[in-house]
Parts: sequence; C-alpha cells; structure tokens
Amino acid sequence: MDIRPIFSTLRRHKITSLLLVLEIALTCAIVCNAVFLISQRLQRTEMVSGVAEHELVQIHVANIGKPADARARAQEDLALLRRIPGVTAAALLNQVPFTNSSSNTGIKLDPTQKLHTLSATMYMGEGVIDTLGARLVAGRDFNADEYMDFDAMRSDPDLQSKVGSVVITQALGERLWPGESALGKNIYLGETSVRVIGVVQSLIRPSLFRGDDSAQWTMVFPLRMSAASATRYVLRTAPGQRESVMAAAGKVLRENDPRRIILDTKTLDDIRSHFFQNDRAMAGILVGVIIALLVVTALGIVGLASFWVAQRRRTIGVRRALGATRRNILHYFQTENFLLATIGIVLGMVLAYGINLFLMAHYELPRLPAVYFPVGAVALWVIGQLAVLGPALRAAAVPPVVATRSV
Repeated sequence: MDIRPIFSTLRRHKITSLLLVLEIALTCAIVCNAVFLISQRLQRTEMVSGVAEHELVQIHVANIGKPADARARAQEDLALLRRIPGVTAAALLNQVPFTNSSSNTGIKLDPTQKLHTLSATMYMGEGVIDTLGARLVAGRDFNADEYMDFDAMRSDPDLQSKVGSVVITQALGERLWPGESALGKNIYLGETSVRVIGVVQSLIRPSLFRGDDSAQWTMVFPLRMSAASATRYVLRTAPGQRESVMAAAGKVLRENDPRRIILDTKTLDDIRSHFFQNDRAMAGILVGVIIALLVVTALGIVGLASFWVAQRRRTIGVRRALGATRRNILHYFQTENFLLATIGIVLGMVLAYGINLFLMAHYELPRLPAVYFPVGAVALWVIGQLAVLGPALRAAAVPPVVATRSV
C-alpha cells in the first residue's frame, strides 16, 4: 500500500497525531524501564544463599536480665537441642541469613592502608559452616581447639590478636585477590592479621543494605557465642522434620530457662519470604502500572481511530465506490496506526534510555540492557493493532451508498 496518502492525511491532523505519538512514546519508555525493574526485583528474590534453606529452623530468644554463667547455659541449651529427634546440627549464632541486621567490619590487605578495602559481614558461632550447610570448596573448617570465647575476647582486647584464622566466601576472595587462590592469604582487621584457612562456595549476608554486589562478602570466625552475646539458635533438621523440631525446640528452651522469652520460631524459608516481600510487592505494583498504561494507551488508540472513522465516513465511501475492498480499508487504518506507533516507539526508546540514565545516576541502578527495548516495542505494536482493529472493521463495513449520502 502506498503510504503517502496516509502521511497526507496525518498532516491535516497534526495535533491529534502528535498527542497519540507522545502517549505511545511515554508508555514505551515507562514499560521498558518497568519491565527491567521487575526483572531486577525478581532476580533478587532468587539470589543464592549458600545454605541449606529447606532444612533450617531459627529460634530467636530474649533473656530477662543477664543470664548467670552465660557460656555454660548456651552449651546446655545446645546439648538439649541436639537430642531432639530430627535435629542433625545446632549452633548459637550472632546472626542468620535474611534477617536484615548484620555485624560487619572493614577489611584491609595492608595494615598501613588509610582506608578499608571493603566491608564484609562476620558470622560467629561454633559450627557455623556445618549447621548452615555451607559448602567448603577449598581449605578446611575450624578445628575444635581453634575456637575462642567471644565474651572473653570482647572483654580482653589482647585476645583479639589470637583469632588467627578465618573462612571466607569465593566471592570475597575473588574481590580481594582477583584470579588468585585466597588460601593462606592474610587480611587485616585493624591491626590484627587473620589468615584464610578455608573458602566456602557461597554464604549470603544477613542484610543487603550495601547492595546486591556485596551480598557474598562474608567471613566466618572461630568464636564461640554465649547466651549473653547471641540470641539466635539455628537447627539443621532431617528432611520433613522441621515442624516437629520447631515445636519441640521452643518447649526445650522454655523448660531449661523459664525466665527466657521465645520471640519467634521460624523456618529459614519463612524468613527468606518475609525478607523479600517488599521486592515482590514492588514487582506487583510495577506490573499494575504497566497494565494500566497499556490499557490507557489502547483506549486512546481506540478513541482516536473511532473518531477518525466517523470523521472520514464520506472519504471511505468514496474509496469503496471507486473499488476499494474491505481489506483495503482495514489495512489502511492498521498501517496508519502502525506508522504512528512506530514513531512513538522510536521516541519512547530514546526517552527510556534517558530515564535509565537518571535512575543510574540517582538510584544506582544498572544500565538498561538493549533487549528490553524490543519488549516495549512489540507490546505496543501488538496492542496498537488490536486496539485499532475494532474501529478499522467498522470502517471496512461502511456501505458505499450510505457513506456517499452522509454529510
């Protein structure tokens, strides 16, 4: 079909055509960025934790007053918890994945550095790696004689220099020593030198407030926690035993110390689900925005096409009388809409890129991949053709005689 008559017609309706093009451009720009943000949010909810999520239970407690002989109380609690049928490992930890609160420290590769190389999180507790189910890929776990009491170390700064070993994640090792093995390397926590004796494949930070790029910057220290310094008991269970273990664990801890409060007992699956609920909610909101924009754009196309059909009934009738078929009329309006949509999409892609640059500068979002531009373009082309189909069919159905008699 010769598109010159279409452009000739559109030049006589410049304002109307421009408004539709701008509507399509704005929709395209928002849809491209919104789909990208949805993808980012959903990918975030699927990030690897590196732990045996489906086997873990957390019992979060609170002490009333300072517990007497906190170290002995913690060991007694753990001994009782390990006797529960279905429990394969138990530990008292300073923090647990996906709890949105973490213990972090700065790392240096040289004690003379003025600034830290980066900040990493610190897991502490006896049996962290085994209980959480993290997988060692190099080196070894801590030996029993390497553990120190956290309370004693905290009260005596001279003991800090005796914490001589650490296990880190692959991601942290690659960040500190790109392309090299981390085993045997030293890192500095202030003036204290710590040697890397093991590397785990993955172990996520409890909090991601520093961004997803640092989610795996994690260290495990051989520090034994007490009832005074940690409040999170983590149990690893046999398959299918989590519910029974949770019920029994809370009862055991209450009986062992009635003055203690059990704040919550949850599976790590539930903790993870709660941690990412805002990401899922944001994705849902963006889906709603996309649907609303596409519906409004479709209604705008329907309204404009219906208006033009009513306005051009006499012209349509003349063309039908001169031999134009219904298919010719249908293709005319579809082609006209396709041209307007294409102009709007091109402008929308430029606008989408500009919006993404703004988000990158102010909200630290990554660059919008080019693959998302065709997503918005195809969506608008399809919706445009579907929206114009009804008015175009009505135009094609106009009888030549009725049209030529209309005023």
